[in-house]
Amino acid sequence: MRYDDFRRSDSIDDRRDDSGGGGGGGGFGIPMGGGGGLGIGTIIVLGLVGYAFGIDPRILIGGAEILTGGSQQAPTYQTDRRSGPATTGAPKDEMGSMIAGVLGEIDDRWNEIFQASGQTYKGPRIVLFRNATNGGRCGMAQSAMGPFYCPPDRQIFLDTQFFRDVETKFRGCSGSSCKFTTAYIIAHEAGHHIQNLLGILPRVQRMQEQAGSKAEANALQVKVELQADCLSGVWVNREEKKRPGFVEPGDIEAALTTATAIGDDTLQRKATGRVVPDSFTHGSAAQRKQWFMTGYKQGTVQSCNTFAAGAL
Repeated sequence: MRYDDFRRSDSIDDRRDDSGGGGGGGGFGIPMGGGGGLGIGTIIVLGLVGYAFGIDPRILIGGAEILTGGSQQAPTYQTDRRSGPATTGAPKDEMGSMIAGVLGEIDDRWNEIFQASGQTYKGPRIVLFRNATNGGRCGMAQSAMGPFYCPPDRQIFLDTQFFRDVETKFRGCSGSSCKFTTAYIIAHEAGHHIQNLLGILPRVQRMQEQAGSKAEANALQVKVELQADCLSGVWVNREEKKRPGFVEPGDIEAALTTATAIGDDTLQRKATGRVVPDSFTHGSAAQRKQWFMTGYKQGTVQSCNTFAAGAL
């Protein structure tokens, strides 16, 4: 991925030099349920094994709770607590500068898309951290949760070590193509921000609260995640038109490899040796690849309607 000419965004809070305590924080913000809830050790293991891109880390453990009879109560957001001091603006190190560049281009392309439809776009902020930090109204952010978007605060939380782990631990990419994988991950999280701006996330949360079972709520979450995959593809399509040559040979294949690595079926098979479709929260490997490519090929928001009848 060529990114030297990307516009660097200043909408970044860099907490990587923080102690990782998050200023006391507000806990994990994960519903533990009653007697049938998951233990904290299980949650951390799920995060380490799953490392799934997601919206609000409390939803990440939803797929496992269906196996243990966990609570179906919808998560509630906390009151924010002050974090330690952060450096704001585009970071100067290589990883931070690349992330700032990707965010800048994501904001520019989505601003163009929103303007074309007569809407106003305001981008998310990215919080960079190491190990753990205050996740605002979504509770404590920890590296084991993977990247996530916090809807009420409109912030994306990223532990930059995660991007190295994708290559070294999970073999989701290799070499220079990992730069594009990083962009894909950020674009996925930005996809959740687009969903938030369009009112999709609050609408789905209400539907999940009314769902008759955990499996039904999970099925809705799968549609949310696959739509974010599609929206990330839309950004790549628009960016490629704006900056021909930014996608280099092997980049798209790397994104598809990563999509395969983080498919629910792939993760479950590695973790337990079996696949439980009713517990999926992000979609299968095939679905994730399909919807990224749909967005990439079509380049329109309309092509990303995962909620349409028969879409899945």
